[in-house]
Amino acid sequence: MTPDNWQKSSFSGGGDGNDCVELGSTPAALHLRESDSPAAALAAGPTAVTHFLHAIRTRTPGIVASITAGADRDC
Repeated sequence: MTPDNWQKSSFSGGGDGNDCVELGSTPAALHLRESDSPAAALAAGPTAVTHFLHAIRTRTPGIVASITAGADRDC
């Protein structure tokens, strides 16, 4: 299921208006996409988003390393 409504990020200002990050939600996930590639969207469940935002807010060391550590593994 994909969202019916997308909201443009307030950090996507300026320019010609075509390069924007957009957020949408469904009951089960948060969706993120670039406006110039709307068919390609990332989706994450609430628990994963909560953990990710907590790590950013608390400046958890190694957050980037932990996200990229499994880059060579199959999902």
